[in-house]
Amino acid sequence: MTTRLLGRWARLLSRCPQASASAAHLQGPTAQPAQPLRSQVQIRSAVRPLCLGHGRAQEEEPNVTFKRTKLDVLVEKATSPQEVLQAWEDLGGSPNQAASCLSQLSRLVVGKGGADSADVLQDPRCVDLLETVNSQVSVIWNGTLVSLLRSLSNLGLTPSATVLRSLQTEALWRLRRLTYRQLSYLVDWASSRHSQGQGDEALTAAVLKQLELRWTELSDPRTVSTLMGRAAQLSPFLMDKLEDKALELAEKFSAEDIRKVALALASQGRRAVPLLRALSYHLHQKPSSELKTPLLLDIAFAYGKLNFHQTQVFQRMAAELLPRLPEMSSTDVTRCSKSLAFLKWLHLPLFEGFAQHFQSNSEKYSTLQLCNLLMSFAKLNFQPSNREEFYRRVHEALEGSWQGLEPFLLADVVWSLCVLQQAKPEFIAALTDPDFQTKLSGGSPVRTENYRLKLLHIAASGQLESLGALGVHPTIHLPTIQVKAPSLTSLQSGLHTALQSLTSSCTTALRTDVNTVYGWTIDAELVVDSENKPISLEKLVAPHLPGGGGSEQLPQGAHRLAFLAWEFPHFGSRSKDLLGRFAMQKRHLQLAGFLVVEVPYFEWLELKSDWQKEAYLKDKMGKAIAEDMAK
Repeated sequence: MTTRLLGRWARLLSRCPQASASAAHLQGPTAQPAQPLRSQVQIRSAVRPLCLGHGRAQEEEPNVTFKRTKLDVLVEKATSPQEVLQAWEDLGGSPNQAASCLSQLSRLVVGKGGADSADVLQDPRCVDLLETVNSQVSVIWNGTLVSLLRSLSNLGLTPSATVLRSLQTEALWRLRRLTYRQLSYLVDWASSRHSQGQGDEALTAAVLKQLELRWTELSDPRTVSTLMGRAAQLSPFLMDKLEDKALELAEKFSAEDIRKVALALASQGRRAVPLLRALSYHLHQKPSSELKTPLLLDIAFAYGKLNFHQTQVFQRMAAELLPRLPEMSSTDVTRCSKSLAFLKWLHLPLFEGFAQHFQSNSEKYSTLQLCNLLMSFAKLNFQPSNREEFYRRVHEALEGSWQGLEPFLLADVVWSLCVLQQAKPEFIAALTDPDFQTKLSGGSPVRTENYRLKLLHIAASGQLESLGALGVHPTIHLPTIQVKAPSLTSLQSGLHTALQSLTSSCTTALRTDVNTVYGWTIDAELVVDSENKPISLEKLVAPHLPGGGGSEQLPQGAHRLAFLAWEFPHFGSRSKDLLGRFAMQKRHLQLAGFLVVEVPYFEWLELKSDWQKEAYLKDKMGKAIAEDMAK
């Protein structure tokens, strides 16, 4: 303790001129020059002087001026592993130079595909490099130590190697002296090794703990993006702090940093809206030279996974991708179309380009890629302008391969073709066959019920749209599974209330939440006579119901009305066009003899009072009947 106080006092005197002068004045004229204290000589320069206040601790690296030697020049200019090894054999060097030689060896070997890694590791000169590092691992600089761990792993050194274990142990002892950037690179390396089953659990846990304790030191955008790229290994607390830091440093992010952060958020399902908005704003400002095609596709995937809509970014993305379509691969096209379909965002020129790309390169598309493209088109209800030629090539590509598809995928593809009104009779016949239906009975109850409804839609397409063959049996044998019914939305409950008020004179004239044999649910059903007055439904024939209804036919001039409440998710993004599923529902109900009364959310929200809602429904009913009579 005494020597430490003397050392600090000596350094304080050397930094404060007034104190030094006072000390000199007090010194007697006969005083002999003091001998330098041994403790002062041993004090490292990293000790924080008392006059520096409470600032952040300085980096504990020795203040050594690096002088380039001939070995460093030769290693830097080397173009093959043999040149590096020969330079080391001829000149030799310090342990830090040996570490630099190993890092350069790793870069050169990995650059050539890693085929020569085994021969390089067995070379006596490389063995000498490893022994030099292992024998004096304590003098290797911090940054060199961290980079050397990654280099040796890339070089193919086994986790049980002595030098690698020594480096890991040294890194564990030095954790508090490493900078935050070095810690982030170390956890990135440790996480990648852990994913391969070769990680050091103790080192990984200790580094993560240091990152959590010292998160306030984080000030580098690249470090933020690197750490968030390993989100699976980080604690929720640290991820929250990283999101805050990313929001603070978003202005300094490069386009690649934005991509890493967006993918990290998507992989963890963290829909941080303020951060995503900031990333979108700064991404929109980037020049076209930074917005490479893979980067744009990753951004589209991340936004689709998080269901985050940013129209300006989507428009910029479409503007950048349109000129590059001829250069894009089939994988790129299907990835982009699938991501945009998740976002329910239809850009007509871009999707026309996707269709044209398939027509020009249909032989390069695999069956799975074509299926994904068709499902994307069906979800957005997109029809190419040259639809005859497009679907001709689609059926040519599917011919001979559609029967080999996995059952669930085949059901999805045929259902998508029904949405697009392009399903062939043999497709419908194959899926409505009882033997095929048994293949869809596995899985969770929700999934089974979902595919049961899809089979009903497919059978309805064959029955109502004249797409079925003579041998098609529309009966679906999958049992109905009782799943939790969704609660009514405000639009549905308001619609039911208004219709009940309109039919108060005849309580049996209204059905709500009607499940039809076609797999569709009608929000409300009403039958009106020739004078547009509701009549009782109890005894009327209802072919759309599983039981068939009553025995009486509809009176002359009567109309059967189906009310459909279109919610916000039923439409495309920034559009009033229905998505494919709901467009097919409307088409099927019309073919089944209903007059469809559409009640979209954007019209219903403008109605404030009950009498306005009733008047709105009366007007809608009158228009639907008038249009039917005018045909």
